[in-house]
Amino acid sequence: MEDRRTATVLLVFGRGVIGAGEHYTLTPASAARVQAAADYTVAHPGVSRIVFTGGWAEATEGAGQPPAGWREGDLMLREARSAGLDRHADLRAETRSRSTLENLVHTVEDGLLDGYAFDAVHPLGLVSHREHLPRIRLLAAKVLGVGARALLDVPATGGETPLPWRSERAARVIARLGFLGTRDPAALLRRERRMVASLRRAERLLRNPPKELRRARDARRPAG
Repeated sequence: MEDRRTATVLLVFGRGVIGAGEHYTLTPASAARVQAAADYTVAHPGVSRIVFTGGWAEATEGAGQPPAGWREGDLMLREARSAGLDRHADLRAETRSRSTLENLVHTVEDGLLDGYAFDAVHPLGLVSHREHLPRIRLLAAKVLGVGARALLDVPATGGETPLPWRSERAARVIARLGFLGTRDPAALLRRERRMVASLRRAERLLRNPPKELRRARDARRPAG
């Protein structure tokens, strides 16, 4: 059944930038999310603000930090303005985040949602690709302290490399379990940093296992 409610604010999540020397552009997935926000805003005149949130994908992909002015939020904001979206809504950007959780925490800390109250009648629109939205909703409910009906999915299409369904589902389960029992932003960020550090250690071990593990692995291989 189609949800006929209209979001008063859209929160558009970045999906990476592509660097070539000193020049950066949005990935096709990030550009698709800007387009989804534009399409929704034109079709729903009740949208009064659009926040483009994203710095760089350090937490999930280990991406390096782009220079100021060339981060996800900067480039999405620039693209939205060039498309004339500022004629329809107030456009803002958050540009220091390195993860979805930081997107939400920093958007709140920077006051980009001040003056708005989100509920079942006036929901916050979450703009991302469909497979990421359940995890984003989970984190948004925690950070904003709102119920499910105060959030509205605005799915983007195109530009995204299909992910193994288990990958995003696993990320959602990890988020649900890892952030269980707290809504405090500082505590949530501490937990996320510990989880990211643990994943990085595990990745390094898989790439360069200790000698004992390599010997045990080699011993299990069939001869010749």
